[in-house]
Amino acid sequence: MIRTVIWFVYFWYHLFITYPSLLKVKKLQKAGRKEEMEQLVFKTSSNWAKQLVKLTGSVIEIKGKENLPKQGSFVIVSNHQGNFDIPILLGYLERPIGFISKIEVKKLPIVRDWMVYMNCVFLDRKDRRQAIHAINQGAENIKQGTSIVIFPEGTRSKGMKMNLFKAGSFKLAQKAEVPIIPIAIKGSFKIMEQNKNIIKPAEVSVTILPALQPTDYLEKDIKTLASEVHAIIESELKQ
Repeated sequence: MIRTVIWFVYFWYHLFITYPSLLKVKKLQKAGRKEEMEQLVFKTSSNWAKQLVKLTGSVIEIKGKENLPKQGSFVIVSNHQGNFDIPILLGYLERPIGFISKIEVKKLPIVRDWMVYMNCVFLDRKDRRQAIHAINQGAENIKQGTSIVIFPEGTRSKGMKMNLFKAGSFKLAQKAEVPIIPIAIKGSFKIMEQNKNIIKPAEVSVTILPALQPTDYLEKDIKTLASEVHAIIESELKQ
């Protein structure tokens, strides 16, 4: 219980002390110093995320880093076991990434501002028109160089059994015509969800699987693509 309290105190305390950095990001953007701005956003967000994970006492193993493209943007498709999937990917992949996030996150002060500068996309699943606009915006962000993470299950599985993938999520990759990187996260639900939201140490493995190139999937039906990527990740989780 003490670990959980410390974690939440740190979450908000450290978030607020990043505010001066956020102001600096805004100044760099206004001055047109894009590269410096992006480096500061990446450094601040990834360091914060990694520290959040370390405070849980968990051990994170990353496998298959060689499967991340050395150049160009891409779409990461991952299973979603728990709340810590986002800080794990943000802190340990060592790459600038954005996320497709539920629109409710925009209510969180400072968090939403950092996410905007990370080129995250806020999706309202209840509003079809807004959802289509968000997917189009995400595809444009990817074309401009942002790599995006999607969780096609749409919600946390809170365990080892994956939910079905929502095929619509894959329109992002199809529109942007970039590599799809499947990622299998195993054990993240043990940090919080398994313990009735009490934070405990866990061993988590993150496996970055070989990329699907646009030539591998552009001609495929989107439901077939979703099913195939689901099978790839599920196979890794069963090993």
